[in-house]
Amino acid sequence: MRFLIFVCGEGLGHTGRCISLAGELLAAGHDVCIGAYGYSRELIERSGCNASEIPQELKLEGENGSLDLKSSVTSTVKSISVKNIKQVLSLIERNKPDVVISDGYYLGILAARWKKVCTCMIVNQSRMQDFFKDKGPVMRYVGVAVKNFYTWIYNGVDIIFVPDFPSPFTICGSNLAFSEKIMDKVEFSGPLLRKRFCEVVPQENVRRPHVLCSIGGFGYRLEIFRTIIAAARMDGSINYTLIGGPDLDYDLLGNVPENVDVCRFVADPFPYYKSSDAVICTGGHGTLTESLSFGLPVISFPDRCHNEQENNARSVEANGYGMSFSYSVSPEELLKAVRCIISEERFRFKVSVLQDMASSLDGPVYIRKRLEGYSALCSH
Repeated sequence: MRFLIFVCGEGLGHTGRCISLAGELLAAGHDVCIGAYGYSRELIERSGCNASEIPQELKLEGENGSLDLKSSVTSTVKSISVKNIKQVLSLIERNKPDVVISDGYYLGILAARWKKVCTCMIVNQSRMQDFFKDKGPVMRYVGVAVKNFYTWIYNGVDIIFVPDFPSPFTICGSNLAFSEKIMDKVEFSGPLLRKRFCEVVPQENVRRPHVLCSIGGFGYRLEIFRTIIAAARMDGSINYTLIGGPDLDYDLLGNVPENVDVCRFVADPFPYYKSSDAVICTGGHGTLTESLSFGLPVISFPDRCHNEQENNARSVEANGYGMSFSYSVSPEELLKAVRCIISEERFRFKVSVLQDMASSLDGPVYIRKRLEGYSALCSH
């Protein structure tokens, strides 16, 4: 079969999932092309997958740890153009896929439906209207329009995969709300991990205890990087690896203590997962499920005013998989949390259940088999 995967590049969780699924499809002998942009496309190509440039659809903006919704909406609307639509349609025409898969990239679904191609979506949030609550009358109307749009999209796709653990272990459960009309097409696949735990060799020369800090390179997250460094400076016995990204100004981090290793780019974080005792991350669904699937408790810092991340972080804390803090946490509070989470067995026991479940579910294999069985529908 021929598959074309469209990736939303805002946050690398979408990218990691699609690399995982593409690798599984390729290993099974299928043809795969991925449509991506920016840093996301670079990461996909470094993984060895074929990637084609697509226009950026969603543009997130913010500062000081907060998502600026109005600026994000304005930038997103300004980016819409006939040229972009034609570019996506052209990619479908060239690849002639049997199935178009979209992870958060709606223009790909619109183009596929226009071309009468079988469609599949990977979804970890379906309550995007919550972003627009209490933001004034204009944003409220925008929220209604957004809800109507994605509801129409979901009604038209052939199958929807939620890349998460089944209930009651679902991390993104508070972010999901599907109508009864489409529930029969929604399936929980399990996390889409780029690598299985048994396949990963631990990172060399990592001193334990070790905390992996996967915060991402958005400039407005600089505050939490500084807090982590300050906490690390207070206890040299705990070691940290900080993974940033291309958008972070590393000169603003100041003097970094010896027990902190700052990495500008890590294409494969899984050896670090296997060498770590805990993970510090935002509330992004991808990093959370990767960490938990490797049996690591997490300390989550969801972006302010980012409902999806805040809901994910609350779920992690409520289920005993880790802790959640705001960006205003002090270095002293953070250090106390780090000590607690790497020493108390209750966290390790809780996440070990998810580690076993992720292994048995094997999300990439589940989706591949379902799509292979969908070949009859794809030829309708």
